[in-house]
Amino acid sequence: MALQELWKNKLRTFLSLFGITIGIFCIIGTLTTVSSFERNIQNEIKSLGTNTIYVDKWDYTSGGGPDYPWWKFVNRPVPNYQEVKFIKERTASAKYVAFRIKVISNVEYNDKTISNVNIYGINEDFNAIQPIELVSGRYLSEAEFDRGTNTLVIGHDVAEKLFGTAEIAVGKDVISRGKKIRIIGVIKKQGKQLIGGWDFDQSIVMPYKFARSIMNEAKADPLIMVQGQTDVNSKALKDDLVGTMRAIHKLTPIKEDDFALNDINDFSDTISSLFVGVNMGGWAIAALSLIVGMFGVANIMFVSVRERTSQIGLKKAVGAKRRVILAEFLLESAFLCIIGGLIGLTLVFGLTQILSRTQNFPVYISTGYILLAIIICVIVGILAGFVPALQAAKMNPVEAIRK
Repeated sequence: MALQELWKNKLRTFLSLFGITIGIFCIIGTLTTVSSFERNIQNEIKSLGTNTIYVDKWDYTSGGGPDYPWWKFVNRPVPNYQEVKFIKERTASAKYVAFRIKVISNVEYNDKTISNVNIYGINEDFNAIQPIELVSGRYLSEAEFDRGTNTLVIGHDVAEKLFGTAEIAVGKDVISRGKKIRIIGVIKKQGKQLIGGWDFDQSIVMPYKFARSIMNEAKADPLIMVQGQTDVNSKALKDDLVGTMRAIHKLTPIKEDDFALNDINDFSDTISSLFVGVNMGGWAIAALSLIVGMFGVANIMFVSVRERTSQIGLKKAVGAKRRVILAEFLLESAFLCIIGGLIGLTLVFGLTQILSRTQNFPVYISTGYILLAIIICVIVGILAGFVPALQAAKMNPVEAIRK
């Protein structure tokens, strides 16, 4: 009977559920977008290396604190390749120790020149910490790392810009910083990254021993990455590295650290704490839309009760109890909100498809959010319809029939 009443007044039903549709679209759309945004950022952070410490002169999280003089960071020594050997020998908790240098320069092929390309020089442990997936060719071999051969793997975007299609890049020679280098592999396309990361699409990667012949290592943003053993957490690894680095730099007990140990897990925790506030703001904004929709449903239910007063009186006169009348109007209100919520979820699904396909931004609708939307609709329906339904249930049958 509740569904029949909704179907008889199609336009009114549509206008009523439209408010709920917008409310559910705002709530689930906001939560889905924010959680997907956080999930994508967290995935990018994890791709920087799990259980990994970045050894640098810069503190990535706080910059040493607001009161820490910036010039102390500038004057710190930069990591160097020789420290890799000492870290491996003196840090039992370290499984892999990678070294990287980087410059941004041009890459040329015949008459084509690509600018602003990331040129990475790495050692053999780099791929164990930061895996590089290839779509064609092969990765750098151990012998190429040892000898420092003029070979490289090339980013997908760079390959496409130089050769038209990335598939034909393997075996070609390119020139960078005056040196001819042979392409042996093409890196799998990664797409746009939210936090920058390594940006392998716009990069070329070569052995460190060759890279140092085309760049000044001390001015090439050198970086050491240390990944812990499987049974060692990043906190324990960081504690071990403090002692190792102080010994390598020959620091006395009274001297402060002249290096920074940046834990990838700290980045993840920072992002999580930031998104707590963002989610609360999203809830607050979206809830306003839902409240407006709820008042719209309540208003329509009052109108519905007034229109059906004589019908209610007749039902009570032939024996309908209060709970039956109450249940009828509560069901009508709940159905109205559930239908509006389902339409809202459909719109959210459409939004996820648009963002995922056109913006290269994966959006995920979890089962939990779908259940949350249905629960919200039921609760809103009961709240919106309770007072009108109670009013109908309390009517005097004689007086109601006369109206």
